[in-house]
Amino acid sequence: MWHPVRVNEQPQPPKPLARLARETTQDNPWPLRLLAQNLEAYIGRLDPLWIEAQVVQYNQRPGTRMSFLTVRDLQADASMDMTAFSNVIAGAPGLQAGARVVAQVHPNFWVRSGRFNLEARQIHLVGTGDLLAQIEQLRARLQAEGLFDAGRKRPLPFLPGCIGLICGRNAKAKDDVLVNATARWPGANFEIREVEVQGQRAVGAVTNALAQLDALAHVDVIVIARGGGSVEDLLPFSDERLVRAAAATRTPVVSAIGHEGDAPLLDFVADLRASTPTDAARKVVPDLQQEKEGLAQARAALRQRVQHRLNLERERLELITARPVLASPAASLQSHRAGLEQARQTLRHRFAAHLGDQRQQLTQARAALRAMSPQATLERGYSIIKAPGVGVVTDVEQVSKGNILEATLARGSMIVTVFGTSGAAEKTVSNEDQ
Repeated sequence: MWHPVRVNEQPQPPKPLARLARETTQDNPWPLRLLAQNLEAYIGRLDPLWIEAQVVQYNQRPGTRMSFLTVRDLQADASMDMTAFSNVIAGAPGLQAGARVVAQVHPNFWVRSGRFNLEARQIHLVGTGDLLAQIEQLRARLQAEGLFDAGRKRPLPFLPGCIGLICGRNAKAKDDVLVNATARWPGANFEIREVEVQGQRAVGAVTNALAQLDALAHVDVIVIARGGGSVEDLLPFSDERLVRAAAATRTPVVSAIGHEGDAPLLDFVADLRASTPTDAARKVVPDLQQEKEGLAQARAALRQRVQHRLNLERERLELITARPVLASPAASLQSHRAGLEQARQTLRHRFAAHLGDQRQQLTQARAALRAMSPQATLERGYSIIKAPGVGVVTDVEQVSKGNILEATLARGSMIVTVFGTSGAAEKTVSNEDQ
């Protein structure tokens, strides 16, 4: 497409920059460098001033003349970075994290990095920082209540079915726990809550996540993990609300906050303290390879003990079977058999002798009984006369002429009629038995 050419067209001069910040517009903004230069100039004109604060982080770098500190307001949640040369630090012997200080500082703004910090020109110690003192008072109070007692700490499950993990969003602590736990036990299962673990909202976020995981029945242990940081960064894990919430859970809690030297109050109330998130991973799940090796060793030891017991019992059995009584069981019965036979013979003889005596006595008694028996008298020719209403007749006066009597003989009986009572009587047989 053809465009007409303007002859002798002059370039437009640039618009003048706004002199003041309030004069900037969308069409006439400041370059960033101008804002940085103005901030540097403004802050550089500030006079040195005295501040009161608490040192929450203190780093001395070996080989340099400069020390780096982080100071925090004694009441509000406000912190600033501060630097001090070695001669200034030397004027404050005993300076450490947690100290309360009064310092003469000059504000600095660095154009290239956009960083603002305070340069300390004098530092004077006032005493222990109020914040750490409050934490120490809280620690003593909770300890007096028994929240740190070893007796209330619950053992971790040997192999948790599910591990609850509270950590920062996309934090390295999360990877440390997951990677190391799954390396030890590939089947490890996690329920993860990524929340804020630093700043004003950290306490509420971690407490809510803790309550959520504690309410899940399948979660067997809860790990609260955070990587290293300054004393200020770890303050939420010494908050009374979070500490009491951890003490009230039904699920065992593992505290894995910071590094080995860090000790927030959560470490004391937790059921187990891990020095780092990696250490927490090692403590919540067993090592699969070690368990396999231990199982193999236990199996070998058990097999060895069973074999030893079998050998021992086999030797005992051989000793028992080698005894004469077991080699010929009937031999031990010979003496008893002979005694039994002798006792049998003795009993037989005694029984026969006793039976003979009794038989002889019975024969004699039978003979005596026979001799005295009325039957024997009858067999000699006598008889027994019975009269009705009289019984055995023993006197002739007991009967009269015409009486019918019964005469019992040695064999049988008969009925007779009395014809007379003097001398011999006429006998009439009316019935004969047998």
